[in-house]
Amino acid sequence: MADSNFIDYVKILCRSGKGGAGSRHFHRAKYVPKGGPDGGDGGRGGHIILRGNSHMWTLLPLKYRRHIFAGNGQSGSEGRSSGKDGEDVIVDVPCGTVVFDADTGDYLCEVTYDGEEVKLLKGGRGGLGNWHFKSPTNRTPRYAQPGEPSVEKAVILELKLLADVGLVGFPNAGKSTLLSSISAARPKIADYPFTTMEPQLGIVEYRDRQSFVMADIPGIIEGASEGRGLGLRFLRHIERNAVLLFLVPADAEDIPGQYEVLLDELRRFNPQLMDKQRLLAISKSDMLDDELREEIEKTLPDDIPHVFISSVTGYHLTELKDMLWGAINDERNQIATPSITHRPLDGHHRVREEDEFIFEPTPVEPEEDTFDEDDSGDWEEDWDDDFNYSVGDDN
Repeated sequence: MADSNFIDYVKILCRSGKGGAGSRHFHRAKYVPKGGPDGGDGGRGGHIILRGNSHMWTLLPLKYRRHIFAGNGQSGSEGRSSGKDGEDVIVDVPCGTVVFDADTGDYLCEVTYDGEEVKLLKGGRGGLGNWHFKSPTNRTPRYAQPGEPSVEKAVILELKLLADVGLVGFPNAGKSTLLSSISAARPKIADYPFTTMEPQLGIVEYRDRQSFVMADIPGIIEGASEGRGLGLRFLRHIERNAVLLFLVPADAEDIPGQYEVLLDELRRFNPQLMDKQRLLAISKSDMLDDELREEIEKTLPDDIPHVFISSVTGYHLTELKDMLWGAINDERNQIATPSITHRPLDGHHRVREEDEFIFEPTPVEPEEDTFDEDDSGDWEEDWDDDFNYSVGDDN
């Protein structure tokens, strides 16, 4: 996976901008000996914003951009001048990106459609200048609010591909061959296990120029929920699929047993996957005659629709498309986005090389001193006795 451009899991360090401090300035002008406080407010710190981009399909740009820092707000100045707001940082991510706290594994937010903007970290608010604190009893406030500090957080971004149909099966079950037969995708196909090392997407053409998206993930083996094999790492890509297509080869010793093993691994990974529509396809059926096909059909589960197919000869591929299209357009399978529950990251769902990534220490800018030289002086000693004004006065 190190040489692949498909990156679906990355850990980055984000820091929003800190708010600028308010000013403690007092108005000084010719013929205005006691102008009063006129310190302006500090500007707010910049936000870290995630934006969905339909033209992106991988988190590769963030693999080489481990630190994302927003700009700090500037301090206020004289004449009630507010400081400049810190610059926001907008990070483009593929649609279907989910964000987790790197320390606790808790779910934070997600970006699901193109152009959607999610505020990941808020910038600190700017402090109020001293002119906000003047009153009839406090006419020379020599203090102002400091800006709010920045927020720093290490987060993990997971990409979950958005597809209509997700292929689930053991290695060498014929998933890549099926995808190449009914779509324009060209995944690697060979006669050894784990040929597919990364998820593949294909656009399947249907009748009347209609189409749907099918996702192929690396094969799942028994014990994947305990960290074995590669399939567990990529199971996140079928969490958003409307339909799950289980693929079991016809030459398997126990077809119902393999289906139950796959179903159990999905249940262990995320119990919510059990609510999705499931279909069963018996691949490599060109090796079977009618008698063997009838015997196998008697052993299949009754609660799941099934079909015998052959990706090489094209046997019953049209019937498979019809079944998938009907399941995709079934209203019961249209799961609303807010109803999806993302499981927290645990030890089995993390990627070790990313989880153990150590960020280099970053320098922290010192706090600015907003005390003005004009604040000091003896002219203010008896100001409270000679100068009267209300809270609404301009000076």
